Amino acid sequence: MSEPNPATILVVDDSEDNRFAVCRHLQKAGFAVVEAQNGAETLRHVKNLPDLVILDVDLPDMNGFEVCHSIKKCPETSSIPVLHLSATFTKTRHRIQGLDSGADAYLCHPVEPLELIATINALLRLKRTEQALQEANRRKDEFLAMLAHELRNPLAPIRNAVEILRHRGGTDPISLSARDIIDRQATHLARLVDDLLDVTRIAQGKVPLEKNRCDLGTIVRETAEDYRGTFVEDGLTLNVRVLTEPLWVLGDRTRLSQIVGNLLHNALKFTDRGGEVRVEVTHNGTSHALVNIEDNGIGMDATTLKEVFEPFSQADHSLERRKGGLGLGLALVKGLTELHGGEVRAASDGPGLGSTITLRFPLDGRPPEKSQAASSSVARNTQRRVLVVEDNPDAAESMTLLLGLLGHEVDVVRSGLDAVEVARRSLPDLVLCDIGLPGMDGYAVARALRQEPNLKDVYLVALTGYARQEDQDNASEAGFDAHLTKPANIETLQAILADKATRPREDRRS
Repeated sequence: MSEPNPATILVVDDSEDNRFAVCRHLQKAGFAVVEAQNGAETLRHVKNLPDLVILDVDLPDMNGFEVCHSIKKCPETSSIPVLHLSATFTKTRHRIQGLDSGADAYLCHPVEPLELIATINALLRLKRTEQALQEANRRKDEFLAMLAHELRNPLAPIRNAVEILRHRGGTDPISLSARDIIDRQATHLARLVDDLLDVTRIAQGKVPLEKNRCDLGTIVRETAEDYRGTFVEDGLTLNVRVLTEPLWVLGDRTRLSQIVGNLLHNALKFTDRGGEVRVEVTHNGTSHALVNIEDNGIGMDATTLKEVFEPFSQADHSLERRKGGLGLGLALVKGLTELHGGEVRAASDGPGLGSTITLRFPLDGRPPEKSQAASSSVARNTQRRVLVVEDNPDAAESMTLLLGLLGHEVDVVRSGLDAVEVARRSLPDLVLCDIGLPGMDGYAVARALRQEPNLKDVYLVALTGYARQEDQDNASEAGFDAHLTKPANIETLQAILADKATRPREDRRS
C-alpha cells in the first residue's frame, strides 16, 4: 500500500531568512514546500491549489491582508487554509484585521517549531473535515436526484392511468372512489418528492425563478379554489377575502402558488374536522402586499414557533404520526418567499389556539404595461401527431392511451435510434422524449432531430424523472423546447399540444 502524498505548503515571506527557517521546519515534518516572496507570486502559485498557505503580512507589492482576501473570495481557492505568520500580530488590531480578511489562524514571529507544526496539522484536519462534509453533501444531492428519478418513473404511468380512467368515464361508485384514492395518494407522493428536492435546491441557491408582473390576489384566490374541494372533504370551512384591486408583485406565478398551497396544506393538516381556515389578502399602503392564513387548529407552543421554518421540523412528534409529512412545507415557504424579496412570520397564542402565518411581499410600483390583444388560440381539440419516445413499457403504454383518448395520433418507440427513424417518416407535430434511453439518450435524439431539414422546427419536449436545473439546461442546449418532470401535468401537456405544436405538417415537407 503506497504512502499518501505529503501536504503541500506555500510559504510566503519577502525575508529570505524567515522563509528558510520556516521551510526547514516544514520539510523536517514531512511537508512539501513551495516558496513565494511577494503577493503577485503568491496569487500565481495558489492557482495550483496548495493544501495550506503560510502568509506574511508585510510584502513588498501588496499586504498580506489583501492577498488573503483575494484567495478567499475566489471560489476555486476559498477553501485553502491561510495561516498568517508575522511579527506585527503582537498588536490586537492586526490580529483582528487578519481574521477579518479571511485568515484561518495567525502566529507571531519568532514562532516555536512545535507550535507551527501543530497549528498546520490542526488546520489541515479541519480542511479534511470540510472536504468530507462537502463530499457527503454532494453524494446526498446525487442520491436525492436519483431517488426522485426512481420514484417519478412509476408515478408517471400511475398518473397517466388515472387520467385514462377519468376520460373513460364510468358511473360505478366503487371504481370512481378507487380512482380518486389512487389520484390523491399519487399526488401526495409527488409532492413529497418535489418538496425534498426543492429544499435542497434552495439551500444551494439553485432555484430558478421566472419573475413577471402578476396580481398576487388572483394567485391566492385561484390557489385557494384549487384546495376548496379538499377542505370540504375534510369537513373544514375555507373563507377567502381578496381585495378587488390588483396587488402587483414581481414574482414567479408557479412558485407563489406553491407558497400559498403549502400554507393551505399545512393549515388543513393541523386543523380538526369542523374547523375553519381564513385567507386574507391586503396591503399596508404602497410598499407591501400581505397574505394572512389563519386557522383555529392545534396551534403552536413557543418552542415550535422558533423552529417552525426549519427543514424537517415537526409539530407532531407522537408515535402514530397522524399528521404525516416530512416537515418541509414551511421551510419551503420561507425559502421561496425570501427569494421573492419577502418575509414570512408565524404566530400562535399556544397549543389548541390556532395559528396565523403572514406573508409580506414588496409591491411592484411600476405603471402597468399596455395590454396587448390576445393572440388567437388554437382549439384544444385540434388533432396532433405525437411521437412518444419512452423505454419504460408502462409509461409508454399509458401515455399512448391517454393521448389517444384526447384525440391525438400517436406513434411510440422504445429507443433513440428508432425515434429518429420514425420521426423522419411521420413528421410529428411534437416529440415527447424520455432522457434516460438505452444507447442513444434523449439529448442525442434532440440533436439528431435538429439536424434533419424537415424536423429542425418540430416541437421537442424532454420528459424525465430528474428535476435539477442542470438537467433543464442540458435539455435546452440539446435542442428541446420544453422540459417536463415526471409525472407530467396533463393540463400542461394539453396546453403545449394546443398552443405550441402548431406548424402545419405540409410546411415541414417543403
